[in-house]
Amino acid sequence: MKYFFILSIFFLSFSACTSNKKAINNLTNIKEMSARKVAKKHVSSNFDKKTVDARLKVNYNDKEEKIAFSVRMKIKKGEIIWLKGTKFITVFKAKITPNRIQFYSPFYKNYFDGDFAMLKKILGANINFEQLQNMLLGQSFINVKEERQNVEISAKSYQLSPRKQSELFELFFYINPLHYKLNKQSIVNVIKKQRLDISYPTYSNNKGVFFPERININAKQPKKVTNIDITTRSVEFNTKLNVDFKMPRGYKEIKL
Repeated sequence: MKYFFILSIFFLSFSACTSNKKAINNLTNIKEMSARKVAKKHVSSNFDKKTVDARLKVNYNDKEEKIAFSVRMKIKKGEIIWLKGTKFITVFKAKITPNRIQFYSPFYKNYFDGDFAMLKKILGANINFEQLQNMLLGQSFINVKEERQNVEISAKSYQLSPRKQSELFELFFYINPLHYKLNKQSIVNVIKKQRLDISYPTYSNNKGVFFPERININAKQPKKVTNIDITTRSVEFNTKLNVDFKMPRGYKEIKL
């Protein structure tokens, strides 16, 4: 099942414990603000802890398959993203660093060992470790302060979009006007009729730090729609992490 591999790399995210206070969108009027100021406030709200240790529940649904499984995710910010997926038994393990992606499945007896070039084959666009990490932490794919943005008020959010969009795809970031975290971010490829929307419906407030409580992912392609819903069962920050990872022998290589 190839989707386990893709899920382990792209679509797993975390949120804070549901016992914490929720922050919801409850605005009727949003004051106008410059794109530069919105971008600055969003970047200032970025996740600032050194480590994450989260237990997640993931529900995956597409035209062909529907499945739920658990994921343990550990992040050393800027260094390692470590994932373990289980459904009664271990289904996959993955370790991602700035220069390398490793994955294997004890259940399917297969593995992948390569670099971020494989992501271009799947997405049709370059993506690096920092961009992937940003997505997992509920932050914008790109640093919205580094290039000029357009801003408009849309869907109870400040919508930022680069003034100069890529020829391959367009990016849109919907910023919450209460805490300036993301409500949603979207990648749109009009030519190939592909769209990826990652929504953050609610946030929990963990001692003044906001984190996504749930993540909704909707990937649309011609003739196929994939939905992924992620809920966190528990999460800890700034703890000592064991991220040991050893590729097994005798497994079949995954060809992409």
